[in-house]
Amino acid sequence: MKIAVIGAGTMGNGIAHVCAQNGHDVHLIDLNPDALKHAKEVISKNLDRLIKKEKISEQDKTDTLQRIKGGTELTQLVSDRELVIEAVVESPQLKAQIFAQLDKDCPPECILASNTSSISISQIANATARPDKVVGMHFMNPVPIMKLVEIIRGYSTSDETVQTVIDLSVQMDKVPLAVNDYPGFIANRILMPMINEAIYSLWQGVAGAEEIDGIMKLGMGHPMGPLTLADFIGLDVCLSILRVLQDGLGLDKYAPCPLLVNMVSAGKLGRKTGEGFYKYN
Repeated sequence: MKIAVIGAGTMGNGIAHVCAQNGHDVHLIDLNPDALKHAKEVISKNLDRLIKKEKISEQDKTDTLQRIKGGTELTQLVSDRELVIEAVVESPQLKAQIFAQLDKDCPPECILASNTSSISISQIANATARPDKVVGMHFMNPVPIMKLVEIIRGYSTSDETVQTVIDLSVQMDKVPLAVNDYPGFIANRILMPMINEAIYSLWQGVAGAEEIDGIMKLGMGHPMGPLTLADFIGLDVCLSILRVLQDGLGLDKYAPCPLLVNMVSAGKLGRKTGEGFYKYN
């Protein structure tokens, strides 16, 4: 399949990686040439890890990298695609702008997917004249490792579109699970209140960060504590999703903890800034 991925950040380069590794022709698109260069370097390093684990060969790595073409010209690079997966920041306005442009530039039969973790697929689809071909493909981070793809059916998404992305996900050795289009879908509707409650517990002095994470790991069998996970996701992303949940469902139980709001305001966003609930080198 001819696939384009919009956005060369953490999620975008991971999606491009798994698509190319499974035999698909990929155009990776980003306005920043440095981001494209970095993405290729990250993909190369991740492929090297798979070689060391004897999961792929050197030739597999070469073939995968050759299937990825990076570029900054969106119109040119999506003109022949069968599927476009958008993986930019969680901004409804930016996504609407991108999808309106994709609707003009992509072939009529092209499916337009978003990797959004919480924004309404129906709202995104409303920026196009092909809402039946707009769908959510919410990959989990890190994309090359995590099996789940949360498939989100918008109000007008066709059964054919949903089945196409389900079949593609299976072909890429992922596990697609379909949900309907409500704020936070399933993954974040359940995950974010847990993370928020962990932050409230820290803020109120119930326990320290290591104790909270340790209890959830040792007592509940979680591979990663909620505060460590929040740092990994990005505290700004967590805050954005909680606000989508609060606004979309109108319930105070989704109100973000003031500590989270203050940390984001201070630029303490987790791993990507070197400090969140923990400090990182």
